[in-house]
Amino acid sequence: MAYTAMKASTKQKSHVWFLVFLVILVVASLLINLGPQYNAFVTKHNVPLPKVKEFPFRLGLDLSGGTSLTYDLDLSVIEPSDRLNAAEGARDVIERRVNMFGVSEPNVQINKTAQGNYQITVELAGVKDINEAIKQIGETPLLQFKELNEERKELTDEEKAAMDEYNKKAEAKAADVLGKVLSGGDFAELAKTFSEDEATKDNGGSLGWLSSKENPEIIAIAEKLEIGQVNTNLQKTSQGYEIVKVEDKRPQTKDGKPVVEIKAAHLLICYEGASNCQSGLTKEQALEKINKLKEQATPENFSDLVKQNSTEPGARDSGGELGWFSNDTMVKEFEEAAMAAKKGEIVGPVETEFGYHLIYKEDERPMMDYKLSHIFIKTKSIIDILGNVDEWKTTELTGKYLKRATVQFNPQDNSPEVALEFDSEGAKLFEDITGRNINKPVAIFLDGYVISQPTVNEKITGGQAVISGRFSLAEAKTLAQRLNAGALPVPITLVNQQTIGASLGQSSVNKSLTAGIVGLILVALFMIIVYRLPGLLSVVALLVYGSLTLSIFKVWPVTLTLSGIAGFILSIGMAVDANVLIFERMKEELRAGKPLGTAINEGFSRAWPSIRDGNLTTLIICFILIQFLTGSIKGFAITLALGVLMSMFSAVVVTRNLLKLVVTPKIASKLWLFGVKPASDKQA
Repeated sequence: MAYTAMKASTKQKSHVWFLVFLVILVVASLLINLGPQYNAFVTKHNVPLPKVKEFPFRLGLDLSGGTSLTYDLDLSVIEPSDRLNAAEGARDVIERRVNMFGVSEPNVQINKTAQGNYQITVELAGVKDINEAIKQIGETPLLQFKELNEERKELTDEEKAAMDEYNKKAEAKAADVLGKVLSGGDFAELAKTFSEDEATKDNGGSLGWLSSKENPEIIAIAEKLEIGQVNTNLQKTSQGYEIVKVEDKRPQTKDGKPVVEIKAAHLLICYEGASNCQSGLTKEQALEKINKLKEQATPENFSDLVKQNSTEPGARDSGGELGWFSNDTMVKEFEEAAMAAKKGEIVGPVETEFGYHLIYKEDERPMMDYKLSHIFIKTKSIIDILGNVDEWKTTELTGKYLKRATVQFNPQDNSPEVALEFDSEGAKLFEDITGRNINKPVAIFLDGYVISQPTVNEKITGGQAVISGRFSLAEAKTLAQRLNAGALPVPITLVNQQTIGASLGQSSVNKSLTAGIVGLILVALFMIIVYRLPGLLSVVALLVYGSLTLSIFKVWPVTLTLSGIAGFILSIGMAVDANVLIFERMKEELRAGKPLGTAINEGFSRAWPSIRDGNLTTLIICFILIQFLTGSIKGFAITLALGVLMSMFSAVVVTRNLLKLVVTPKIASKLWLFGVKPASDKQA
């Protein structure tokens, strides 16, 4: 008798502990689902509770709107047997490139036309600006590895003397023209007479509107001038002497808002689990440390604090300086905090994937467009005398042989490095190049511009190499990203572009939500009326199921489309169906006169094979759809599969434990609570 009582007590305790675990799980899922609302409440009411990381839903093209692009692949030089591989390579590069810009899980797929040609369709959810989308993907960027051109010759003494004499005369001419301008001469007429820029001299030297990213040498001169002013000192650029007049200027705007760039520095304290963190601090320890540093930090001592405390590799040398940057340059949380701060303010701690940051906003300035005119007096360089002899010689090694570039840390000094991995053919080419260029640089070009110029220390075999140097973490990441965005294996041509609005999708979502809520209420009423207490507990389990599943969609993250929502709703029906099977088996056992505890156990045992086999076959189909299909069908399969797995958990585990928890001897005697009439009622 004592043994039986202890056994029952132990079982009851296990159900209580399960309830505690379930409550914790539900609270966590609610914080994930309602994170923005929770953080807003904590901030508004100054509640002493920690904020939580926000996980927004990732919406597909049909829900958020976006851009659809179609590219033709030029496979004319590719052998027919290799064309599909080349098309898949192009797709992988495009997908990698789009992912760098944080686009919500793009749909990039290969299509074969009726004529036998290959096309790539790119669907970018949330990207409304077609031009921006095209810029993100690019046409055919070229990633090249070049070695020094050893055939390049130097100027003779006579050639150098002639070049120096020419440049002295150019300087004198430029000074004379500048004097005429400053004396009140007509700028346009002087440009027509003296400027050596053949493209602009006939229209008075007008350059039109230039952004701060265009012709940086001229913009650097213009930034110091007001409208109508001309530079009073002679300005030399890489091409010659410039006399610049600012005709007009205006702030750059995006979506009707001014575009600014800021200058900032930061102090990073990372913790175990943060991205690229080598620190042994826990999250709580890191937060405590950065809060203490926040109390000490001033604009005057910020650089010293960074050098002494920051966990960012290279911070000891840089003092955490990030230089000037604009929107869409840093991670979202960091950028938003830095942009919102006042000039001279230290804000934080700001949590990102890298840890906790203190941000010192040093300066802010609007990004400007300038309407300029100029008078250009050319100087001569070696290229003008020897011809356009390239300093670098092209090799056969291009981006198509590069498998990946990743950021890693030097084990000796923890400094950031960029690791390269080539395919088998690229490894052979790289071995040859490094073998003949020991102690010489091998430059990496992207679209004709040098992005890195590392020196070869030794012959490198195996296709794996490391680019080391005095990188900051941000510089190393940028280089890796640019390498990974490398050359497409085949040329592509944009043949169709389309902006897709979200109004239809939003309307469908609203209708789906309405239908889902109405359906859920009706199902809940049905379950409670027919199955009573078990039905009520199944509704609780269903709510738990919904909360957990939605939180998984956010954390995974799953890209939600209309078809994905349909998969989720279908899984809700399957969860209810599982409960119906269980409760009907229970009622059969109760009608047969079995005790309630036995009826519950038998109900779950008898229903389990049907639930298991039905859900397993569904999961098999989902797996096939995920593996072999893309787009909306794949999204439907993912949400359905996750929903099915969670539905089995809610029906078999949650509902069962809730039943075991609430069923007491007193309740067990009231069979009407389980939708079954007592035997006495039947006889009557």
